[in-house]
Amino acid sequence: MPKQVVIVGAGPGGLASAMLLAKAGLSVRVIERMPHVGGRTSSLEGGGFRFDLGPTFFLYPRVLEEIFASVGCDLHREVPMVRLDPQYHLVFGGGGELQCTPDVPRMVEQIARLNPQDATHFRRFLDDNRHKLDRFRSILERPFHGLRDLLSVEMLKMLPLVRPWLSLERELARYFSDPRLRLAFAFQSKYLGMSPFNCPSLFSILSFLEYEHGVWHPIGGCGEVSRVMTRVAESLGVEISLGEDVTGLDFKGKKVVGVRTNKGAYRSDALVINADFARAMTRLVPDHLRQRWTDRKIAKKKFSCSTFMLYLGVEGVNEDLAHHTIYMSKDYETNLADIETRHVLSADPSVYVQNACVTDPSLAPPGHSTLYVLVPVTHQTDNVDWKAETPRYRKVALEQMKKLGLHDIERRIRWEQIVTPADWDQHYQIHKGATFNLAHSLKQMLHLRPRNRFDELGGVYLVGGGTHPGSGLPVIYESARITSRLLLQDWEMPHEHCIVPWGDTTVVMGERGCQRPVPC
Repeated sequence: MPKQVVIVGAGPGGLASAMLLAKAGLSVRVIERMPHVGGRTSSLEGGGFRFDLGPTFFLYPRVLEEIFASVGCDLHREVPMVRLDPQYHLVFGGGGELQCTPDVPRMVEQIARLNPQDATHFRRFLDDNRHKLDRFRSILERPFHGLRDLLSVEMLKMLPLVRPWLSLERELARYFSDPRLRLAFAFQSKYLGMSPFNCPSLFSILSFLEYEHGVWHPIGGCGEVSRVMTRVAESLGVEISLGEDVTGLDFKGKKVVGVRTNKGAYRSDALVINADFARAMTRLVPDHLRQRWTDRKIAKKKFSCSTFMLYLGVEGVNEDLAHHTIYMSKDYETNLADIETRHVLSADPSVYVQNACVTDPSLAPPGHSTLYVLVPVTHQTDNVDWKAETPRYRKVALEQMKKLGLHDIERRIRWEQIVTPADWDQHYQIHKGATFNLAHSLKQMLHLRPRNRFDELGGVYLVGGGTHPGSGLPVIYESARITSRLLLQDWEMPHEHCIVPWGDTTVVMGERGCQRPVPC
């Protein structure tokens, strides 16, 4: 009988793992609680409108390009993508704006309008972070099993480069004196659910990736990527069960040997957990079987922020609004403290609006458009009762949109859905509604994060934002490569397709202006 791998969760990490493990010849079954694939990287549809539920753009597609190539497919032929220019429009509550373009000379001009002196440092910022990524990316591509990995000679040589004693905001102060510009290259820490005043300096590479490798919109939205991955996985023999909730695990000692659901039971030689880590552990694994990750210890961990969401199908097309627009709170630091420390709702919150139909009209009926509105807020605490606060905070979000020139949105709304932190927690089964999982503080990175080979239990592996390397689509896909490689190594099976050494591919422009990997 062939060895059976069960993957819990059809999110991006679970789907990528399914592709890689099936390519290796394993029997793979993916079990998904929701009636559709993708997890947070799925679509929300209604009234002829289609929205991305969570991620709204594709950053650094190279990792998924390589995964597709390793199973004989071309990502960009399957999912056409458009590189955005401008990448996003930043509006500062304290005054000023920035049209962020990947065209370096034009970006220098944009920066000079805010601060001429700082404009001279932009190229140095790019050069330094290019070097940082080149040196550090091999570390992000491998597992961390313990302290020995952290104290390796290679890691110790990295210290002067990554400066772990600096926050991201202080790192950017080495380049930009204007606090608005530091925000322009630091707000990406929100992709990790963190404040730039607490986020490690390493993550300056996030904004660098945007300028170097682009911010991409998949036609049909990011949910289309998940649907294509499902099709590829099924073509490789993966069985995907939708609308099936995992209710328990079968153990032989501390080894998982089976999975029980609301519809049946499955033998498991290896279990890959792509569900929210904290929720899966506290729900499926008895507390006495865990020592490093007991319920009590999980409760003491630091979790990311959450998001208050408005998905608005509106009449009319907002041609003057960029694909991505961000309003930065006038007192950004106070807004962040409200989210991370005080756990209260801000009066002047930052807000992000995606107006995808200026790029992709297929997402709405003719003459209409979609507006995806995200307000970063505290994760679930006793301080905020979302049953009481939702109507009020909807009004706050709509008022903030006026600061972006959207004064008449409410009268044009034709379809609407709201998702609060309570919804993320209860409906989407995300612990505390923390949409970016465990925070990426120094005490919760590398070997201190839940490990890809979960060492508390036998035959259990992790993928997704709750394990190494962390949150964000590129690193979640990388977690799938790391985890799949470990599993295949443990079974002494070929795993070369899970390793794509840097430099083995070059990138050329395809017919639609997309990047495609071509063997050297």
